[in-house]
Amino acid sequence: MSQFAPVPTLKTRGMQILLAVLAAVVVGWGTAQAGLLVPALLIVLAVVVPFVIILFTTPRVGIIALLCYCFLFFIIDREVGGAPFGLAIDGLLVTTAVAVLVQHRRFDWSYLRNDLMLLTLFWFGVNILELGNPSGASVMGWVQEFRSASFYWLLTVPLALLLFNQKKDLNLFLVLLIGLSLLGTLNGLKQLYIGLSPGEQHFLDVGNAKTHLLWGKLRVFSFYSDAGQFGASQAHIALIALILGFGPFKKWQKMLLLLAAGLLITGMFISGTRGALFALLVGIGVALLISKNIKALVVGSVLALSALYVLKYTKIGDSNYNVYRMRTALDPQDASLNVRLNNQLVLRNYLDSHPFGGGVGTIGTWGIKYNPGSYLSTIPPDSYWVKVWVMYGIVGFIIWFGIMLYIVGKGCGIVWNIRDPRLRVKLNALTAGAAGILFCSYGNEVINFMPSAIIVYISWAFIFLGPKLDSDPKPLQP
Repeated sequence: MSQFAPVPTLKTRGMQILLAVLAAVVVGWGTAQAGLLVPALLIVLAVVVPFVIILFTTPRVGIIALLCYCFLFFIIDREVGGAPFGLAIDGLLVTTAVAVLVQHRRFDWSYLRNDLMLLTLFWFGVNILELGNPSGASVMGWVQEFRSASFYWLLTVPLALLLFNQKKDLNLFLVLLIGLSLLGTLNGLKQLYIGLSPGEQHFLDVGNAKTHLLWGKLRVFSFYSDAGQFGASQAHIALIALILGFGPFKKWQKMLLLLAAGLLITGMFISGTRGALFALLVGIGVALLISKNIKALVVGSVLALSALYVLKYTKIGDSNYNVYRMRTALDPQDASLNVRLNNQLVLRNYLDSHPFGGGVGTIGTWGIKYNPGSYLSTIPPDSYWVKVWVMYGIVGFIIWFGIMLYIVGKGCGIVWNIRDPRLRVKLNALTAGAAGILFCSYGNEVINFMPSAIIVYISWAFIFLGPKLDSDPKPLQP
């Protein structure tokens, strides 16, 4: 037999050409009828089908893709549009979960036996019970809000515990976090100094200019949902990079991490997001307390208090708009702060007679869309803490806040007892970051938005995996 493949006959080539021409005609006709949707769908299928095959072979890829996509999907939505790109997050999570269930014998399910999973399931149960809230809120509003309030949490935590539980995964997680965030910084600087893309300009034109163009100054939003999310996320990851930059790593790694922290803090400032400052301050405080380094605690506290003093009691840097705006975060007479406090007083009067809240999805974006004309939909929450209080009532808020404090407190205890110095500083950074973004969420809806939500859930998983990682005989690579 010949070792060479047979040469196609004239008839075979003719059939191939005919099929190619027919395919081109069909795609051309479909494009004429439906615009670019048809070729776009074909491109998506060409990517999605191989990806799903890989995902079912190596489910860990699903977590990596999820982390990358939650950073980038807003830019796809702005520049391409025409589809609910946010639902791809749900699709990634569900498909990865199905892949795990199909191959359940491959995984060590003992990783799920911890407090974090119990709290995750408990909060999920609270959200299910909210379907029976006597306020009679829209079920569709519940469905949409439930996705960010509980569903992503419910799937991300166990998937991370099962699939992303090695030291090499922790290293990859940190590299992706910092790398993708730096891309956000660079895109933000491009917006500020070069200009906006067509999609970014359209974002302002459809009503967002009133919150992103203040006194002729752009509040940079990069490829995030808005400037508030951009600034908070930049502060969150800057904090992580800063803590790692003082860790027991090689000199060149520390220099790169500190440089990254500086760039990310620049991103925080150009966003004009004043609440992001508190993510840094709270996070630094938590990191210093659990560092077991008295000298670092004293020096760090002095530096942090000095920076606060400069912002609060001096006019240094006022010629820079971003510094001036950040300074107003410490002004108790700030008009924006007082509007928020007045809104909270109004909401308190309503919630005095609603201990279980108005229902999930009754305030904010989904409240406006699915509960139009209702009292709660007319008041902006401005804060995720306030949003939880309104949706679940004082009972639900105490449960949620108690869960958050327990996770932060247990995380601090875990980090305190880690023996591996490199592992300890990495988990310290994740714990401090999660604490910072939680308290930053008092001023903005942050911890429930992308990418912060997914980052926090995966961070929690690594923190609670700390004792297992610390007992691993293999050394943690820098």
